[in-house]
Amino acid sequence: MIALCRRIVDRPSFQNGVLAVIVGNALLIGLATDPDLLSNHRPLFRFFNALIQTVFVVEISIRLVAYAPRVHRFFADGWNVFDFTVVAVSLVPAVGPFVTVARLARLLRTLRLVSVVPELRLIVGTMVRSIPSMGHVLLLLGLMLYVYAVLGVHLFRGVDPDHWGSLPRAALTLFEILTLEGWIDVQQASFAATRWAWVFYVSYVVLAVFVVVNLFIAIIINNLEAVKGEEQAETDARSGDVAARLAVIRAQLEEIETALRRDRPS
Repeated sequence: MIALCRRIVDRPSFQNGVLAVIVGNALLIGLATDPDLLSNHRPLFRFFNALIQTVFVVEISIRLVAYAPRVHRFFADGWNVFDFTVVAVSLVPAVGPFVTVARLARLLRTLRLVSVVPELRLIVGTMVRSIPSMGHVLLLLGLMLYVYAVLGVHLFRGVDPDHWGSLPRAALTLFEILTLEGWIDVQQASFAATRWAWVFYVSYVVLAVFVVVNLFIAIIINNLEAVKGEEQAETDARSGDVAARLAVIRAQLEEIETALRRDRPS
């Protein structure tokens, strides 16, 4: 039974089937947002939801059995813990105070697409690894927003109080400028205060938008390469372990064959 489950888990068709069910679950959730469609076909929606839930429970069970007798190793992988938790929580009945939890769990089943697709797992792993480095960039961005917000209040509060009337409003204006939407109109209103207003806006756009945003991109790319390198090293290590075990088995077989020939009567 354990060997059968391991063979099933290792098959590409198993992973592709789970992926298809996850996509089907996402489509079902999207269709259920239509009140008319849901009210007219409620039994059909319940049937497919129960079918998808059953498939997920069977899938997790097969994966757990494949790790037997050391089932605890299944939970050593964070993605396995995520899959198990989502499937377990989605078993909560959608009745009474548990309705919101059940709906959220069904929606979270769609996020299992991340755990199934290796490329998505790589991206999420890169983002998580980049968080510590991004903290320093966010600190730099916050300092820049504060300095420019104070400067903007002193320069433009008299001519454009809607955007620069207070420090919080100025900070919000600068954050909106980060999106590069509508900052030309804000700049035009500031020319009534000084004809050098363009220096303030251009310097902020160059420093905050292009420099800081590119720092974010550089950090993500650097961590992406690091994660790829680590995964490749792990793959090479596993391949080396398999090759070493095969070499040991081959040597043992040769010793057994030699012993049998030696003991064979002439």
